Amino acid sequence: MIAARVCNWSAWSPGLEDPVAWRQWASNPRELSGEGRPRADFLPAMLRRRCGTLARILLTAAFGCCEDVEISELGSVFASRHGNINESIDLLQRLAEDKPLSPTRFSHTVHNAQAGLFSIASANRQPSSSVAAQQDSFACGYLEALTLLERYPQRQVLLVMGDVPLAPDFASMVDEPAGSYGLALRLEVCTEDDAVTFGIAPGDTPTSRPPWPDAIEFLRWCLSDEPVLTLGRGRRAWHWQRNTAETTAAA
Repeated sequence: MIAARVCNWSAWSPGLEDPVAWRQWASNPRELSGEGRPRADFLPAMLRRRCGTLARILLTAAFGCCEDVEISELGSVFASRHGNINESIDLLQRLAEDKPLSPTRFSHTVHNAQAGLFSIASANRQPSSSVAAQQDSFACGYLEALTLLERYPQRQVLLVMGDVPLAPDFASMVDEPAGSYGLALRLEVCTEDDAVTFGIAPGDTPTSRPPWPDAIEFLRWCLSDEPVLTLGRGRRAWHWQRNTAETTAAA
């Protein structure tokens, strides 16, 4: 079991665009908005024009999380349940209507599009993974980040998770909180008191589900004093626990 520390975090959602706003939100959480996207002025204009809403959100979170480190030296994991599926839906509709397709939009419908744009924007050639695991996408992305820490224990790893609301034709097929958001976590191996341990157990007892995505619930937990977080609906439950001095002594 790898114990990791969240060295830094950054998140973006419409109306929640800086740490102060997120800390206020964590003290009185509410559903996220689905309308809006960041300006992403830190990106070169030509690259920014190529970025859809999800890419802008994830890159804004990623770059905001890495202001104090060499971003090109970080391994990364990008997780998203739906990725750019809305662009795929639009292309399929245009195809059915015998309308011309955009090669640029088509090239960005692959699930690792955000990881590729991040690599270009940050000149990052380090290992990167892209994860989609249905309702467990955040937990599986976290697990994938831990595997990178296991392989490169002297390096930090960047985990970026985000989604935007599904197109109306598909939204009714998925039972999940809607909202546009991106969360970036910079993780490192740690055995000190501020480490967080992560584990998996059978999901025999359904956990309560907050009206916001799992990644944002993890951020809310990080900003709280709660010792344990459990997420998961179905066959698995995902557990995070703070390695405080009390829990260390109890072990």
